[in-house]
Amino acid sequence: MGGAMLVSGAGAASAAAKRDAEIKIRDISPNPVAVQRGRTTTAYFDIGATRDVRRVELSVTPAEGLRTMRTKDVRDLEGWRFAIGFNEHDPSGKWRATATAYDRFNRVIARDSAFFSVYLKRSKADTRVERFSADPSSVRSGRTIGFSGYLQAENRGWRGVRGERVNVYYRASGSSAWKWVAAGTTSWNGKFTAQTRAFRSGSFRAVYAGDERLDSATSRTDYVRVYGPVWRR
Repeated sequence: MGGAMLVSGAGAASAAAKRDAEIKIRDISPNPVAVQRGRTTTAYFDIGATRDVRRVELSVTPAEGLRTMRTKDVRDLEGWRFAIGFNEHDPSGKWRATATAYDRFNRVIARDSAFFSVYLKRSKADTRVERFSADPSSVRSGRTIGFSGYLQAENRGWRGVRGERVNVYYRASGSSAWKWVAAGTTSWNGKFTAQTRAFRSGSFRAVYAGDERLDSATSRTDYVRVYGPVWRR
């Protein structure tokens, strides 16, 4: 039946038999199962059973509707434990796990079900800061330095991102510390501008911190020479 995965395992058997056989899905970990694009997340199913259970089958299927799924690699672990891998091709939402117990005559003697969830993590889009510049490249102390650049995100090609804050940092010549000096907000095409006062020669760079949708990015550095007034006696 479409939408189901079936695995079998064998455990320690006992000659003793019980009329009221029991089986229980004790734990599903992790739950929910978070899947990232391009990767596989393994979920572990821990099942408890009475001594008269000779074989256990575990099936998992989306709880709503029947969906055809690809064949999966399933590991049968010791002690009625199973491992199943989920990836981005599995439907997100509520799933049902069903454990079925069989006796030594291969008869169904008990069954238990439990629910768990599978969801696809939203990956952040790559970003970059392009054409960053600090102008002019040589300026008198106290004058204005202007900054500009473009914030872009990858979405089937690089496109400008609107309404995002980009910070500009400064590192004085001979120093290793970066200090915030200005910030700008991107326009419809991703362009941002900002400015600050010239104080001392050094390098500037633009940094985008990112958010829940977009990854962070840092521009190339741009050097500005700052010169002061010439004092004469």
